[in-house]
Amino acid sequence: MSVLIKNGTIATSEEVFSGDIYIEDDLITEIGFSVDKEADNTIDASGKIVIPGGVDVHTHLNLHQGKFVAADDFYTGTVAAACGGTTCIIDHMEFGPPDCNLKHQVDVYHGYADNKAVIDYSFHGVIQHVDDSIIDEMKSIIEKEGITSFKIYLTYDYKLDDESSLRVMKRLGDLGAVTAIHCENDGILSYFKNRNLSRNLVSPIYHALSRPEEAEAEAVSRMITLSSLADDAPIYIVHVSTGKAARIIAKARAQHRNVRAETCPQYLFLDQEMYQQENNEGLKYIMSPPLREKYNQELLWSYIKDGTIDVIGTDHCPFNFNNEKQAGKNDFSKCPNGAPGIETRIPLLFSEGVMKKRIDLTEFVNIVSTNPAKVMGLYPQKGDIKVGSDADVVIMDPNKKVTISSNMLHENVDYTCYEGFIVQGYPIVTLSRGEVIYENGKFIGKKGRGKFIRRGKVNQFSNIWK
Repeated sequence: MSVLIKNGTIATSEEVFSGDIYIEDDLITEIGFSVDKEADNTIDASGKIVIPGGVDVHTHLNLHQGKFVAADDFYTGTVAAACGGTTCIIDHMEFGPPDCNLKHQVDVYHGYADNKAVIDYSFHGVIQHVDDSIIDEMKSIIEKEGITSFKIYLTYDYKLDDESSLRVMKRLGDLGAVTAIHCENDGILSYFKNRNLSRNLVSPIYHALSRPEEAEAEAVSRMITLSSLADDAPIYIVHVSTGKAARIIAKARAQHRNVRAETCPQYLFLDQEMYQQENNEGLKYIMSPPLREKYNQELLWSYIKDGTIDVIGTDHCPFNFNNEKQAGKNDFSKCPNGAPGIETRIPLLFSEGVMKKRIDLTEFVNIVSTNPAKVMGLYPQKGDIKVGSDADVVIMDPNKKVTISSNMLHENVDYTCYEGFIVQGYPIVTLSRGEVIYENGKFIGKKGRGKFIRRGKVNQFSNIWK
């Protein structure tokens, strides 16, 4: 199967130019100003912007959170991703049974995703306890499974202490893998949550007030210190939500520390006032870290612009407002954490970033596609428009205005955090490995066509930016 995309404005990680893209089977085989070849499918992209398919390295599909199960599985979630211009995800595996080995959850997640996902995918390993057997097993997961990133949590039931975190960082660094970290100080969280609950302060706003900015900033600072003691092992700070935390990361980057950072659209477009909505609507926005005071938004944009924040993920973790979220109506701490966003990431960032001139097109491509692919060992197979790369390509119509509504999205959840947002610029065609799977509002791909991607090692982040 061959595809020729003609007359588009092509945006790569390095440049923007007018040209054509020729695809044979799964791969991009030619890029030029006037490619004159016969093709099975010719797409006229005149007046459109052609970008590499988005790479979302922070999703939670099929997640089981206590008695609650996320509304999107690997079929519905990847359909929504494709319709929003994302062609590859890396999903964070949930905790397994107590004392399970690392391979246990790998097998569970292959059961969730294989023959269901419609776009390509991988998994982050999850570390829920640390002993010699877990440390030893990391090597086989990396080399045999092609999973080269593992997540640790500093809060929740399986939180790691500093000694365990240090052991994980050192081992993964030695093996050429990345430690992804949920950075919140558990002691601070517990203190303020218990204090608020004891005073019957239980409405959604107290979710945010129980998780102050300082809890994130302290944990970020501590993990950067530990990573430096682990021979500067690569660490990836997920869902940075505050200017305080980003400032610490910027200082570490200036000192050439081996740290990369991610934020999410919710921290750029939503703020703490959302928790004050009537009729318990604030439950929709209970996520961790929580939404912050509005001043953080422009600070985060400035750290995106200067390169401190490399990646925009989604932390897509959907629970229905009219069902699971209602568990928190009398106590914020009972509400399952998470919100949807896998389908709206690229339209929001294109509209609010590129169209409003906060970032240019190459910066946009880097934060939604190239950088996440590089950080997580997917590049150059994924993340850019290059000869030899997978033909994951998205065509954006910069003139198309869309009012976001849960009714028009493909996410399997009964709300969107961005209801009523008007965006300019929207994906109209998504190709995954050369196959058109989304066109003009409709998903036309097949269940199970997505492939598991074995990822490469990342010894030092500085090497992958060359």
